[in-house]
Amino acid sequence: MSEAVIALRGVRAELGSRPVLRGIDLTVHRGEVVALLGANGSGKSTVVRTVIGQVPVGAGEVELFGTPRRRFRDWRRVGYVPQRTTAGGGVPATVTEVVTSGRLSRARLGVLRRADHRAVRHALELVGMADRAKDSVDALSGGQHQRVLIARALASEPELLIMDEPMAGVDLASQEVLARTLERQVASGATVLLVLHELGPLEPLIDRAVVLRDGLVVHDGPPPKAVGEHALPGHDHVHPHDDVHPHGAAAGTGPTRTGLLS
Repeated sequence: MSEAVIALRGVRAELGSRPVLRGIDLTVHRGEVVALLGANGSGKSTVVRTVIGQVPVGAGEVELFGTPRRRFRDWRRVGYVPQRTTAGGGVPATVTEVVTSGRLSRARLGVLRRADHRAVRHALELVGMADRAKDSVDALSGGQHQRVLIARALASEPELLIMDEPMAGVDLASQEVLARTLERQVASGATVLLVLHELGPLEPLIDRAVVLRDGLVVHDGPPPKAVGEHALPGHDHVHPHDDVHPHGAAAGTGPTRTGLLS
């Protein structure tokens, strides 16, 4: 088995006084692409925010590249794309300036060298935004904003890429660009952990799906075949208003599997 890039063991976490993670065990090995799925409030985003240190761990252990997170310092190895937000954070900035900020962890004494500028240009090319390099991020569409955020994460040439709902609210064309970008990262050996609403164009890349429910892992294995509103393990619900069930079964003859992903 390859190196564990992310390891959570018995992780518990609270937001305010509300328990959100209630004993999560999760290991992501080098080169894997793992999708976190689950309903609203299941704990998906809290898992990734716990991994990167934004949410404190109440119990259990989190390790990155074999090092306890509390002692981990080599953050240039990690690229993080948060839930959809304004790329410039409300501050006037160009596309290049935003993406360059993701390279600073590798810059020597904060001074960008030729290799750093090349990495920024390459990141913009990967997400199809090189032609908008000098534009203000305020002039971008939602899908373009998301591409810039991903380019910012890629600029540091990370070994581990963590993405929280990268496809949410993004048009199909941008989804396809992001899928191709991620495919290149995976081909180069990157490890990826994604929070997803649905697999969409990323489905061929996903090695494992980890489904959360009420802060617990209820499935860890091959992705459910038809991920969407009706296909999460452990979510059985009868729809009395349905006229016909999947596969042609008459209404009332059995439950349909329902699991809202978000």
